[in-house]
Amino acid sequence: MCSTNQLWKVNEVAHLLHIDSSIRGDGSVSRKLTARAAAVWRAAHPGGTVTYRDLGRDPLPHLDAAGGMARILPRDQHTAAEAESWALTELLISEVKEADTIVLGLPLYNFGAPSSVKAWVDHLIAPGLAIDLETHTGLLSGRDFVVLASRGGGYGAGTPREGWDHAEPWLPHGLAATGLEPRFIAAELTLAEVTPAMAELIPLAAKSLAAAEQEIDGLWSPASALA
Repeated sequence: MCSTNQLWKVNEVAHLLHIDSSIRGDGSVSRKLTARAAAVWRAAHPGGTVTYRDLGRDPLPHLDAAGGMARILPRDQHTAAEAESWALTELLISEVKEADTIVLGLPLYNFGAPSSVKAWVDHLIAPGLAIDLETHTGLLSGRDFVVLASRGGGYGAGTPREGWDHAEPWLPHGLAATGLEPRFIAAELTLAEVTPAMAELIPLAAKSLAAAEQEIDGLWSPASALA
């Protein structure tokens, strides 16, 4: 079976959309993972181009009344505020449409996705731009969408907080109408080294991070393309 990244058109320049959302700066694990993934992608696509968006340092405005009405009213009826919101949505969707591959860093904040990521998703839910008005099918499918998640604790099966991660289950549902289908690589227990109560989990944290890095290093390789 062919992978999504084999759907590029012949002679078309490969393009990556690299998105960060962490607010932790250089201490962010998700930023380190997305940087690693971007480097792997560049090595696999030496002629490719990259668009970078930092939702953590430059967050998008959340949809307000003007943004909501901009999705309902015809463009020729938009107020100045509605037109501004719609123009931003057009820009964000154009970034997605130009990309063959999307890499998104997704830290877990208070058991959910950063609000900046929620704002990005809300802007993508735009009838006529990302969703076909007649068939209601998504218009953003056919892209390799890799989500690099980082979680301070552990949320796997059998752990005390199993099911408390509400970011990874939400994202595919939030984007379903657009046709985007994320696949996830996660590093857990990222707070073990700085949280005394988690000291005994440091080996597990290192193992989780190493596994995520190994999986990232195998992305876009000839072998993965044939998987």
